[in-house]
Amino acid sequence: MRFLDLTLDPINVPGVLAAKLWLKKGSKSDPNGKKGAHQILGSLLTRGCGPYNNIALADLVEGCGAGLRCDANEDGLLISLKCSDQDSILLLTILGWMITEPHLDKDQLNLERELSLQALQRQKENPFHLAFEGWRNLAYTNGPYSHDPLGLKEDLESLTREDLIPLAKALTTKIPVLSIAGTFPENIAEKIKELEPFKKLPLYKKEDMSSSYPCKDNSSSKENSNSTLSAHPQATNQVVLMLGTKTISHGHVDDLALRLLSCHLGSGMSSVLFRKLREENGVAYDVGIHYPARAEKAPFLLHASTSEDKSLLSLKLLQECWSMLCEECLTDQELELARAKFRGQIAHSCQTTSQR
Repeated sequence: MRFLDLTLDPINVPGVLAAKLWLKKGSKSDPNGKKGAHQILGSLLTRGCGPYNNIALADLVEGCGAGLRCDANEDGLLISLKCSDQDSILLLTILGWMITEPHLDKDQLNLERELSLQALQRQKENPFHLAFEGWRNLAYTNGPYSHDPLGLKEDLESLTREDLIPLAKALTTKIPVLSIAGTFPENIAEKIKELEPFKKLPLYKKEDMSSSYPCKDNSSSKENSNSTLSAHPQATNQVVLMLGTKTISHGHVDDLALRLLSCHLGSGMSSVLFRKLREENGVAYDVGIHYPARAEKAPFLLHASTSEDKSLLSLKLLQECWSMLCEECLTDQELELARAKFRGQIAHSCQTTSQR
């Protein structure tokens, strides 16, 4: 039995440490009528915890020249810390307080709610986001990824501190995952174990430590719409097109194959989308693939940004790329190029302590 899933990655960098604490409760766990609750909860974790109110916590972090934030996504909350190795034990203690004794002050809740509402308003001005929102509503209906982590305006406006308390208590029902990279003190695992807030974490059984997720979808086939098209008219000449489907989880055996296909289709100037829509036809100024890592059925999307007069041709070309993907195998040369791009992406994303 363990209280924490800890990964250490020592790197020979002078006195710098980065830590990421992953909590397996994200926006897909938002209660009905409370969409956006985990986004607000994540923001409040950095606004007072344990013996520190919001001002004392900010003074401590900034006084150490450190960086601390919490981001909410569909599958979990990610707390990120970057600091010097000399301050690491003190600031790692704060991570423990954030998940065991968050304050959830009402004044801070009101402030974070206002910031979220402003962010939602800005999203309405973004054609790319509106296109993805329309696709997501069609694909997931009432499933786990049917709404943005920011939530819904009407739900946020009614959110109270009492709504967040049970969600905060549930953060430690699954084993937290802590990853540390950089230069850190010797025996850091033992030192973390002795920190007061981490002693409050429960002991987890072996089955609670599994990093794999089930590949499931909570949306009912009876609830899914028969429509396969979503359109959102705007007073602009810009048109964003998205074509795709929900697929598999990150832990699925076929995930790597889709990663390689996404590189083949949308990575770099030699990719299929770039060549077909930009070089050969000149109909789009931005093309790409959206295939994020997800615990459940992830979206696999081809997207293109174009102008109104070229939108129909762009859509036709996207459909041709999709059909080619479904009907034709990659050549050995194309597969090797996709492998090289994928390796390059991995290398590029593992350069800094935070990335590692």
